Amino acid sequence: MGQDKALLLFNGRPLIERVAGEVRRAVGNVTLVGKASRYTYLGYPVVEDVLSECGPLSGIHAALKHTTAHWNLVVACDMPEVTAEFLGKLIERAAAGSADAVLPAGPSGLPEPLCAAYHRRSLEAVAGALESGVRKVTDGLSRLDIDIWRVPDSRYFHNVNTPQDWTCYSNG
Repeated sequence: MGQDKALLLFNGRPLIERVAGEVRRAVGNVTLVGKASRYTYLGYPVVEDVLSECGPLSGIHAALKHTTAHWNLVVACDMPEVTAEFLGKLIERAAAGSADAVLPAGPSGLPEPLCAAYHRRSLEAVAGALESGVRKVTDGLSRLDIDIWRVPDSRYFHNVNTPQDWTCYSNG
């Protein structure tokens, strides 16, 4: 993308604020994972990756390491169409089941690990994967009991990776 996707302006405010607002409406609180110096001004608690430079799997690890909640939503900052309603259904499914994580999958069948619910008991498996050099998120979750939640619409967890993707959402 060439810049911090979290700080892209969406309807006049940083995209991360929009996503965090939807998470807060779904579950009542939000903790950001990232560089504290970059995000503290947004007013949310911020935890930093324990294992830096290890990609998104490290972010999941940091979230699970610092949580006191049994179930945790992990939502990437670059999902402009995520909604509190969708996230609420995701966390409800997680709480009603016995899996370690619930990952939604749209019509393509590909699970979305960065818009998912993780039980804090997943920490040990994620930490073990990182310690053994695993960096790919789906590989890092291979030791978890995962519930793949098939949903008919993947727009909620469509993320923005390129300037071309962003043109669909930007205001000018």
